[in-house]
Amino acid sequence: MTKQLYQLSNSHFEFPNPTHALDDPDGLLAVGGCLSIERLKNAYIHGIFPWFSEYEPIMWWSPSMRGIIELNEFHVSRSLRKHLKKHPVKVTINTAFNDVIEACQQQRQDIEGTWITSEMINAYQQAHLAGVAHSLEIWIDDELVGGLYGMMQNGVFCGESMFHHQTNCSKLAMWALVNWLKRHNAHFIDCQLENPYLLSLGQKVLPRSEFLTKLKQASSFKIPPTMWQAQELIAIYD
Repeated sequence: MTKQLYQLSNSHFEFPNPTHALDDPDGLLAVGGCLSIERLKNAYIHGIFPWFSEYEPIMWWSPSMRGIIELNEFHVSRSLRKHLKKHPVKVTINTAFNDVIEACQQQRQDIEGTWITSEMINAYQQAHLAGVAHSLEIWIDDELVGGLYGMMQNGVFCGESMFHHQTNCSKLAMWALVNWLKRHNAHFIDCQLENPYLLSLGQKVLPRSEFLTKLKQASSFKIPPTMWQAQELIAIYD
């Protein structure tokens, strides 16, 4: 298979086959194009995601090894269960998308700089309004203390980023997401890249070919109309 870098057109939203992605840097498939809703939707359906920093061109990736979380393999530690019992939280979905993505940007920026640029924020806000980007929020005493956001168009939740302002709140967000996806018989969570933090929660890493096969199998999943309506998730940790 020929490995090459593609320049995307602004006039159509098609992507090259992900198997053409470069080996170095690993997974870089294409540059350019735009972050329109239609292009984002098409990218995620084919296992491709945007990732670039401020002042860089838009870059599209499909890494050779892909991090995922199988819903039945998510690891909940005894200490996390104890923490939740001592510090109960309220969990909602799609009630504060803009606050969540901005908190994710700020946390990344404070630690290491961020790929969640203003252009990316605007793109995912538009995707949220279109019903394909979603957030999950963790609250304590009406204060937003953790959360995550990502894309979902079929049986796969494509996670983008998470944040926490209090101990364990990003883990609680992931735990709630896993349980919510289980309730609806979804397939798995795409974590994009291997991550030590996510490995501790049960992430595993698959070759691209295996990931794309699983992605195709999940394409027939129909998202229930009520799944991502703004709401509080009751008894989500039961």
